[in-house]
Amino acid sequence: MFLDVFTALCEGFLVSCEIFILTLVFALPLGLLIAFGSMSRFRVIKSVVKFFVWIIRGTPLMLQVMFIFYGPGLLFGWRAMERLLAVLIAFIINYACYFSEIYRGGIESISKGQYEAGQVLGMTKSQIFFKVVLLQVVKRIVPPMSNEIITLVKDTSLARIISVVELLFVAETYLLRGLIWPLFFTAVFYLVFVGVLTVLFHFIEKKLNYFRV
Repeated sequence: MFLDVFTALCEGFLVSCEIFILTLVFALPLGLLIAFGSMSRFRVIKSVVKFFVWIIRGTPLMLQVMFIFYGPGLLFGWRAMERLLAVLIAFIINYACYFSEIYRGGIESISKGQYEAGQVLGMTKSQIFFKVVLLQVVKRIVPPMSNEIITLVKDTSLARIISVVELLFVAETYLLRGLIWPLFFTAVFYLVFVGVLTVLFHFIEKKLNYFRV
């Protein structure tokens, strides 16, 4: 029994890791694009992007997962989407919006003098951003970004709302059979995962200490 439960939990954990990794891979660059949109000089683009971010940040992620999975079929009669794909779309959009606000805050925290100094040196706007601003932004956004990424680890459990067989879904199936001890093993999986990320982000912050802003 123990071996069967542990094997099932490991399989669920792999699905949770897949959701976590794919969300980060796509949400991090998408968040930067959204951040640029929210800082655009074009009022229409800026307003539309900010309104979209407001909607995503103002509604629960669980609701967004349910809407993306059930919405197309109920509204347009489309064929049901793959459950994991629906989860990934919801997670990527949600976290991209949160990341965009972190990016925006980091970029806007850089003083105008940094840009002016770059211009005086004859640098282009792209050179100023990538060679002067970006390094400072990275250092400033690591702490809030690490918090969001650690939250993502725990949010992967929301995938069970549409029956994606991730870690907590597996534990819940055993709970319904009258076994509570798999929940404790589930907690260990999450704690180890979060612990590894915590150590990793602490290492990154220490590495960035040389660059003081």
